[in-house]
Amino acid sequence: MTPDQIAALPYRPCVGVMLVNSQGQIFAGQRIDSDVPAWQMPQGGIDEGEEPQAAALRELWEETGVDPALVEVLDETPGWIPYDLPDDLVGKVWGGRYRGQRQRWFLMRLTGDDTAIDIATQHPEFSEWRWLGAGELLDSIVPFKRQTYAQVIAHFQPHLAEG
Repeated sequence: MTPDQIAALPYRPCVGVMLVNSQGQIFAGQRIDSDVPAWQMPQGGIDEGEEPQAAALRELWEETGVDPALVEVLDETPGWIPYDLPDDLVGKVWGGRYRGQRQRWFLMRLTGDDTAIDIATQHPEFSEWRWLGAGELLDSIVPFKRQTYAQVIAHFQPHLAEG
């Protein structure tokens, strides 16, 4: 696709979940479809007619096995945060229909213990997971999402552990 064709594409509406434990550490999963380090927080598309918070709770369940009854929604970003895919991925992801995503992020605290997390879901997205500090997460994310993650971390900083 040419740069002009890419620029004409819309953003995919999406939600993201920053799941934290009682110590303020952040859940990060290693993408199952990547041979290189590609850690990320749970995220996914919003279904037609679905409210963003409902989509966030659904995505959390689908990707981590965490029951919505075991989380407390603490905060959300005040607006949408967009990111662009690298040009070489635009034609390969989402059938080439989107240039990237515009995301609404939700901060959720896990009220259960780590046994509530089960990434061996019906359609697994992660091969492994861990709790990370905000700085570690930012260092571990794929470069094209780093600016988005920095904005999310900055907004939710009062709830997060250092590191």
